[in-house]
Amino acid sequence: MAFDFKPFFNQALPYNPLLRQCATAEQRQRWQNVYDSVTLTPEQKSLLQSFRRKMDVLCLVGVWCGDCVNACPIFQRFAELTDKIDLRFVNREQKFDPTASDAGTHLAGQLSICGGPRVPVLVFLSQDGFECERFGERTLATYRSKVAAMQGASCSTGLFGPPADLLQANIAEWLTHFERVQLMLQTSPRLIRLNGEA
Repeated sequence: MAFDFKPFFNQALPYNPLLRQCATAEQRQRWQNVYDSVTLTPEQKSLLQSFRRKMDVLCLVGVWCGDCVNACPIFQRFAELTDKIDLRFVNREQKFDPTASDAGTHLAGQLSICGGPRVPVLVFLSQDGFECERFGERTLATYRSKVAAMQGASCSTGLFGPPADLLQANIAEWLTHFERVQLMLQTSPRLIRLNGEA
């Protein structure tokens, strides 16, 4: 039986309340610095504003996590451009205790990646709560950059090295996931029937 993410989504926090409740002043400043750096192209803005189907996006996050700092402000910028994205966050504590009973720990158990609790992880839900996709915790561009920093170019030809502008590469890559789910929702026969569309 599929895991029901909807109760977690319903109790999750929007972006700013998350930071007010869970982050220190220093952490909030780090998030703000990335948020201020995120700029979308006119084409990216137009794409987000063309979304027609509501999508609930649940993000398991750690306000302390560098990957979250570099990704979640991007998600927030996306959500600000369309009322079709309802973005909410569940915070996971840095010291992970798998026996704890809080929502972040419970979700981390459901959303583990490569055998461990990772953040950020996005879960995309349809308007009626069905899971459409889950994705995290780093983009391909970020992994390429990480590998290059660890051992030099990830490909001897240099064709697949890290991008020159990692933030812009990450914006583009994260946006493909939002777009993919939006197109899935727009073309779903079940949702077309549910919404009374021809």
